[in-house]
Amino acid sequence: MRRCTAAGLTLSLCVVAVLAACGGSSDDHNAYTNAPKIVIDSDFNTMGDDGQLFAMTTQLMGQGKVNLLGLCVVTGNDWLLQEEADALKAVERMGVQNEVGVYGGADYPLQYDVTSIRAQQAANPNGYFGAWSRPEPTSQAQLTAPPDGFATSTKIQTQAAADFLIDTIKRYPHEVTILEVGPPTNLATAVQKAPEIVPLIKQIVYMGGAMNVPGNANAVGELNWWFDPLAVRTLLQTSIPQTVIPLDVTNTVPLTESIYNQIVNPPTGQTAVTKAYATVNAGAFASSTDLYDTLTIAYFSDPTYATQTQSAYLDIDTTPGEDQGHVRVYPDTPAAGASPQKITYVTKFDNDRFFKLYVDLLTRPVPVVFQ
Repeated sequence: MRRCTAAGLTLSLCVVAVLAACGGSSDDHNAYTNAPKIVIDSDFNTMGDDGQLFAMTTQLMGQGKVNLLGLCVVTGNDWLLQEEADALKAVERMGVQNEVGVYGGADYPLQYDVTSIRAQQAANPNGYFGAWSRPEPTSQAQLTAPPDGFATSTKIQTQAAADFLIDTIKRYPHEVTILEVGPPTNLATAVQKAPEIVPLIKQIVYMGGAMNVPGNANAVGELNWWFDPLAVRTLLQTSIPQTVIPLDVTNTVPLTESIYNQIVNPPTGQTAVTKAYATVNAGAFASSTDLYDTLTIAYFSDPTYATQTQSAYLDIDTTPGEDQGHVRVYPDTPAAGASPQKITYVTKFDNDRFFKLYVDLLTRPVPVVFQ
């Protein structure tokens, strides 16, 4: 927040001036205050699935339909330093830098074996291994700028992501949903550090895992859950209400050329979001690209977007090797180590309805207009 330094102003005038400098009057930005509260925990990217999710969520925040309390970042799709740069630009692109803080989190999984990871990459040359597929940057000079440049003024919050999660969950007991769309290292760390938050978390909605379909990293593991299966297992073994949107359903929600064109050439005119989307996703529909993380915000806003679900006791293989990230599904009786309760996972989505929401939110005016 910028400081009011103009001499001669009364205290009340100074307050009004400061609020105006931050984007509105004292009556502005109140529509989302009492809306359902969420935190996005993400392996962030500019305008891939994580970036799209953020753009959609902040537009819903502008409409007063959701209260996004913060954006946590974790290594997954890319290394933490690159993802932080992408996330900082995203909050500026959407014009929400005064509303949504970016919190840096875990740079590495709770448990990993680099030798095993390299062997899995060699055995699965078409697999998607995220950050492990490239060298880790050690300075800002090694980062790749988003299409519209790096953030100009927004900085990473000083509080670590796990500590932010702990404080936020305690501040709003039974109110906070975590949209867990990256490796869940940050949340697992928070739970390990402060187990008293477990009964205070309203729910977790994941994009992750592969229940009954092949993986997209190794043969059995989906990237988010493959990347840190120990963190996944840590959370599955808690009593937190949890819903999973796995590859089983995201494989059935493809990005088509028609949808792509509706976003990059909207009748209302291009925005910073549609331009970045066009650059990042050019040709994506030609390579059988599916939509992933964006399904979580649709499901959170209205669970009837899921037209078919199942529930089972879940576990995940944490052993380094070709079974890493393999989700074990027990429909009736859990094996030792599985989740203590049945967990819902989505198997079918209302694509037509979802794509209407998807196109609408990604083509709205930018910066976000708050009600």
